[in-house]
Amino acid sequence: MNDHDWLAEQFETHRGHLRAVAYRMLGSRSEADDAVQDAWLRLARSDTSDVHNLRAWLTTVVGRVCLDMLRSRKARREEPMGIDVPAAAAGRDHGRDPQEAALLADSVGLALLVVLDRLTPAERLAFVLHDMFAVPFEEVAAVLGRSPTASKMLASRARRRVRQGTMPDSDLDRHWEIVDAFLAAARDGDLAALVALLDPDVTARADAVAAPPGFPRLARGAQSVARQALMFSHRAGSARPALVHGLPGILVAPHGDPALVLTFLISVDKIVEIEVVADPARLRTLHVVPRTG
Repeated sequence: MNDHDWLAEQFETHRGHLRAVAYRMLGSRSEADDAVQDAWLRLARSDTSDVHNLRAWLTTVVGRVCLDMLRSRKARREEPMGIDVPAAAAGRDHGRDPQEAALLADSVGLALLVVLDRLTPAERLAFVLHDMFAVPFEEVAAVLGRSPTASKMLASRARRRVRQGTMPDSDLDRHWEIVDAFLAAARDGDLAALVALLDPDVTARADAVAAPPGFPRLARGAQSVARQALMFSHRAGSARPALVHGLPGILVAPHGDPALVLTFLISVDKIVEIEVVADPARLRTLHVVPRTG
């Protein structure tokens, strides 16, 4: 195998990760694919003999490409156009097909996607690379052309805007009450209490790692979802409330490292959707902050 073929093989192993980074940065499947392709062209032209971590190198390259694309996008908007709400969140097409909407909703969450689109390009890059993909601030700074301290400030500002923008304080408090009640009912094995918290048409999705063999990955309806929640009750003892991308959720970390995360979509004081994530690759992309107090 020659060097070019080896590089191509290595690139393919990281393609999924790079597309995930680009989706979060750009919110567009076609633009994300363009950014990933641009990263491959830069890799093919570069001397990587001194690169010890190709995944990290490619992540920063994709970040730099996406930053340029975001800045170009902003520059083309010569007049204020209001909030550019992503089509998946706004229910409009704008060229985004259902597959793309599903990918974005799955990988980011609609509430976060809307807020990310309101950040400046530099804020978005600092938040996405550091908070969602654990890229060190020294590398973020190199992409932005700023100091690590300035990059930390950008990420901190973006983090505050994400927390503030995804949920008003009054709604946040009420949603915490609902998540706390869900966790208490799961721990107590209280089917009736769980059903009372769920919308009649609630859906629950579990990824392949979270769902044991033969266990349904999708459940619909309050009774079905409540019974499914009780089957996970043995893990509730090590579960605790946590912010997941700025929204109330549940973290299960029996040995300190996240093993399971539950996210909730709540409307009119009822849980309308639950997602259960246990895939280590997915868990690494989630911004989870355990609640204190």
